[in-house]
Amino acid sequence: MHADTARVFRVAGQPIRLHRHQEQAVAKAARHQSFVVTTGTGSGKSLCFFIPIINAAIRARAAGEAQRTRAIVIYPMNALANSQMNELEKFIDQSELPDQLRPTFARYTGQESGEEREGIRKAKPDILLTNFMMLELLMTRQNALDRAVIANAHGLDFIVLDELHTYRGRQGADVAMLMRRVRDRLCQDREPICIGTSATMASEGSDVTRATAVASVASRLFGQDINADAVIDESLERATDPSLKPATLGEALAAAVDAEIPDAIDDNALRAHPLAVWIELEIGLADGQRLARRQPITIAEAANRLAAQTGRDEPRCRSQLQAMLILMSRPANERGGTGDRAFLAFKLHRFLSGAGHVYATLRGVPRRRVTLDGQRFDPDDPEARLYATFFCRNCGQEHHPVVLAEEGGVTRVLPAGY
Repeated sequence: MHADTARVFRVAGQPIRLHRHQEQAVAKAARHQSFVVTTGTGSGKSLCFFIPIINAAIRARAAGEAQRTRAIVIYPMNALANSQMNELEKFIDQSELPDQLRPTFARYTGQESGEEREGIRKAKPDILLTNFMMLELLMTRQNALDRAVIANAHGLDFIVLDELHTYRGRQGADVAMLMRRVRDRLCQDREPICIGTSATMASEGSDVTRATAVASVASRLFGQDINADAVIDESLERATDPSLKPATLGEALAAAVDAEIPDAIDDNALRAHPLAVWIELEIGLADGQRLARRQPITIAEAANRLAAQTGRDEPRCRSQLQAMLILMSRPANERGGTGDRAFLAFKLHRFLSGAGHVYATLRGVPRRRVTLDGQRFDPDDPEARLYATFFCRNCGQEHHPVVLAEEGGVTRVLPAGY
C-alpha cells in the first residue's frame, strides 16, 4: 500500500482498523486477483474495493502517470451511487493530500447537467460511479461527449458490481453481456480486477458449497473465471461473553425479564447481561461449529421464544426485548460508556407488498391521514379529501400528481382528480 493511502482512510485523524474480510480483499487486489465479498449489511464492503482503487490512483499519480479513469463502480440504484459519493467525498476531503496526489471521482448516472457531464469529460476522474443502464448508454451512444467519457477509461484497472445479487434473470444476462463488451473495449492489454459485493448470495449448504455457487454466478456475470477461494465471507465473533449460553442462563434470564431495563449500561455490563446474551444467540447468531448469522425473525416470534424459556407472559417479553434492542443499539457514550459504537446494532424491517395505491390528505402532521384502501374522504375529517400519493425512486420522497388548469387566462395547479 502507498503510505498516503492511510491518510485518506482515517476517522477522527486516526487510520481505520480493517476487519478481516477487508484485509483479505485488499490483499487479493494487491495480487491482481478478482474477488467477491459476501459479508453482512453494514460490514464495510465498500472499503473492500475503494481502498485498493484509491491506493492504485495515488500510486499512479505519485509515479506521474497520465490521468485516466481507472475504475468504474456500477450500482443497481442511483441512491446507492449518491450515498457512496458522499462517503468518498468525506474520506478524501479530510485526507489533506496535495492536489497532485488527490484521487478524483465523479457520478455519471443521468442526474447530471450538461455542464457537469462536460466537466467529467475534461477531468478524466480516477473513479466513475454509475449504474448499468447509463454504462450501457455510454458504450452505445455516439455523441462526442459520451464517447470521450468512455474513452477516458481505456486501460481500465477495476470493474465493480455492487449488490451482485440484484443482477438475475434477463437483467443479469444484459449485465453479463455489458461486462464482456466493457472488457473487450477498455481492457485489451490486460485483465481488469473484477470485484463483486453482496450481503445475500447463497445461504444453503456448507461454506464450500456456498462459495462455489457464488463464484459460479460471479464468473458468469463478469465473463472471467472467479474461483471459490476468491469468495470472501465474514468472520463473526461474540459481543457478549463467549462462556455464556442461552440454555444455561436459567433463573438469571427470567430475572432479567422481570427487572426494568436501565437507562445507562456500559459494554462491560452488557457482555454478561442475560437478556443481551439471549438476544445475540437466539436472534442474531447461530452458535455452531462456527458463528453464522441467523435468519431474520419477527419481534413477536422472538417474544414467544423468550416467553417459552422463561415462563413469563409474551407482552412483557416483547416490551423487554424492544427496550434492550434499543438500548444496545445506542452509542456507548449515550449509555454511560465511552466511544461512539453500538454494542449490538440491528436493523428493523417492515414490508408492504401489493399496496396498489397509497392515498393521503393534504393536512400537515399530525392531522395528515394515510390509507391504502382507496377511500376518497377522511371520515374523521370531512373537509379533507384523500389524494393519490407516489414516491420518488431515487430518494423515496412522496409527492401528489397535479394537473394544470386554465381558468380565465390564469394557470392553476390542482391535485389530479380534484
